[in-house]
Amino acid sequence: MKRGVRAIGVAESYRTEHSTLAAAVVRASRVADGLAFDTCAVGGTDATETAVSLVDRLDRGDARYLLLAGVAPAWFNFFDLPEIRERVDRPVVSVAFEDSEGLEGPLREAFDGEALDERLAVYRRQPERHAVALDDDTVYVRAAGLDPDEAAEVVRAFTPEGGRPEPLRVARLAARAADERFVGGRESDGVDGADGADGADGGGDA
Repeated sequence: MKRGVRAIGVAESYRTEHSTLAAAVVRASRVADGLAFDTCAVGGTDATETAVSLVDRLDRGDARYLLLAGVAPAWFNFFDLPEIRERVDRPVVSVAFEDSEGLEGPLREAFDGEALDERLAVYRRQPERHAVALDDDTVYVRAAGLDPDEAAEVVRAFTPEGGRPEPLRVARLAARAADERFVGGRESDGVDGADGADGADGGGDA
């Protein structure tokens, strides 16, 4: 992949009832050249709308891909990858950083009735997850608009040193800084993009 190819990364940080989401435009060469911020409700259902809003506000048609830290930020406030892909008109890739047995069990523990049904419906229509090796690390990837091999190539191209793709690393740093400056207090113990329910944020992906 050429060094000038750009992707938008979206990651979160939260301390209160609202999660700060940051979107970072980053080249494959690791140069960042755009940021935007928004919020979604912890335990809500507006993360998809927030992700689309961030991409719209950046207005970067030159950013070829959208990378998301997991699919369940802000305590099971799901990103709907197929819907986001259709609305932002570019491939969408979610990257999780821990393995798990899935989120249906944790969802049933946290919600019931219509709230549970709504989240299960969104979760079940997400693309299948695939493990991707990054040097000594493994991440877990879902993609809308790319096949598994193409998604793995994108993730590797934006991860020059293994671990966390650069657009997500920059977005995570920006979200933490904004959250600390404007919200304050102690950040949630949840880990963005984590696979499973160990994090307080619902675990990100599974």
